Amino acid sequence: MRFDLVIFDLDGTLVDSSPDIRNAINHVLRPFGVRPVSIEETRELVGEGATRLMEKIIESRSLPVAASDLLPSFLAYYGEHLLDMTTVYPGVVDALNALDGVRKAVVTNKHDHLSVHALEQLGLARYFDLVVGSETAPAKKPSPLPVLHVLERLGVSPDRAVIVGDSTYDVEAGKRAGIAAVAVTYGYRPAGLLKNADVLIHSMSDLPEVLARWEVRSKK
Repeated sequence: MRFDLVIFDLDGTLVDSSPDIRNAINHVLRPFGVRPVSIEETRELVGEGATRLMEKIIESRSLPVAASDLLPSFLAYYGEHLLDMTTVYPGVVDALNALDGVRKAVVTNKHDHLSVHALEQLGLARYFDLVVGSETAPAKKPSPLPVLHVLERLGVSPDRAVIVGDSTYDVEAGKRAGIAAVAVTYGYRPAGLLKNADVLIHSMSDLPEVLARWEVRSKK
């Protein structure tokens, strides 16, 4: 296999956390008496970290507050209900097992402690050499800095690494760091927005074969 390292996004790629994020958003919206968010709206809003999520919510509901006013309540509620409805996507565990022997990391814009706890409780933490959340690197995706941090920590050159995610933030972060990018179409973003990825896959179970055949595919 060409790749020594596979970097995964978390939400929308390994797990579907949108129901629990929706519930946490609606918890902080409830005192304002405004329209709650749906699963679909939640999936459109997430991806840039909790602070930016609160900013988007404030903008969408014209709330007379700052993100810093909502963030503590959101994080407290979400932390208590982190895994009430969150599920691992089909094919993820099989793919991770099939990639045994290949180093793996998670790069997410989710808070570090929430990311690690979710992975541990869902039985996924054992697959990863490193988890990089929103507080680890100086900037979040789409900045390349979290990806570059992983490459440096694990001693892998960019040409031997690939990122797998469901959003333009993942693809852009990977490309700017000089690594290959695979986008999943089952996550939170429509496939039409992921055209800059090197490959699109419709199920995580497709990933091991895609990576194994990468050199053959790239020569066509």
